[in-house]
Amino acid sequence: MYSLIRPLLFCQDAEKAHDLSMGFLKHSQHTPLKLAYSQSVPDKPVELWGLTFRNPLGLAAGLDKNAECIDAFAAMGFGFIEVGTVTPRPQAGNDKPRLFRLPQANAIINRMGFNNKGVDYLVERVKEASYNGVLGINIGKNKDTPDEQALDDYLHCLNKVYEHASYVTVNISSPNTPGLRNLQYGEALDKLLAGLKSAQSRLADNHGKYVPLLVKIAPDLDDQQIDSIARSLSVAKMDGVIATNTTLSRQAVKDLPHGEEAGGLSGEPLTTMSQDVVVRLKHALGGAMPIIGVGGIHSAETAKSRLVAGASLLQIYSSFIYQGPGLVKEIVRAL
Repeated sequence: MYSLIRPLLFCQDAEKAHDLSMGFLKHSQHTPLKLAYSQSVPDKPVELWGLTFRNPLGLAAGLDKNAECIDAFAAMGFGFIEVGTVTPRPQAGNDKPRLFRLPQANAIINRMGFNNKGVDYLVERVKEASYNGVLGINIGKNKDTPDEQALDDYLHCLNKVYEHASYVTVNISSPNTPGLRNLQYGEALDKLLAGLKSAQSRLADNHGKYVPLLVKIAPDLDDQQIDSIARSLSVAKMDGVIATNTTLSRQAVKDLPHGEEAGGLSGEPLTTMSQDVVVRLKHALGGAMPIIGVGGIHSAETAKSRLVAGASLLQIYSSFIYQGPGLVKEIVRAL
């Protein structure tokens, strides 16, 4: 069915099509209309962090920023779902247009800027969902929060979502919030991680459950930067890392329409770059923590390659936009 719907969606402005799609999923997920996208996907369970993932393929953060469509994505057969990025206060994000398709490369450029309805709204939507599988919640900082106060924003979100999350992802790698990527390195990263781990310990005692903390990193990293990040993650005893977010590189799309738009590039041009980061990160970490691989996974073959490279779990986003729910079944069946 998606092959019939996609041309209609792709005739629309990219963000308008996104809003229409999410609106349909939100309002149909608890009605018979969900049969339009529900499918049977085989169980291939993975045990990690004391959690049982129904299968290794998850939905990456960014698609369901406000956790409004959790049950719809569950019906598609994802092994786990990550919602957000969410910030303490609602924010509109960057000026439009801010979302662009590059169909010749099966790619997307976005400069959304953490547009979301705020952490309180997201928590209420999570509480309303029927889904009982693994749910990740991705947290960030508000655009107008100074870098030196970033920890306060992350702690605010962590305190709000902890009780409702299977794991929490700390997003410090979006290229669309000024200064955010500065938090990936050195003293700034160490301070952030130490503060979050301290809060995690307190929250675990308060709620009687341990919720793993993961960090999402960028693909635009050299070996020295990956080594530095790996050291910081290991010293802080973080639970896992997600590799990778979108890239600022335009090498693969510079001659295409919209190829020079500002923002983060995702989709097939990221395949090799993200895979290389997983390989280098696995070596740098020395097995200290699991890696979730995301970025340019668009087929059963690229999914298998990412697992071989060192990822324990996988996530998709852009390829899902281009190929629809059938990709979930295709990949999981092949794993």
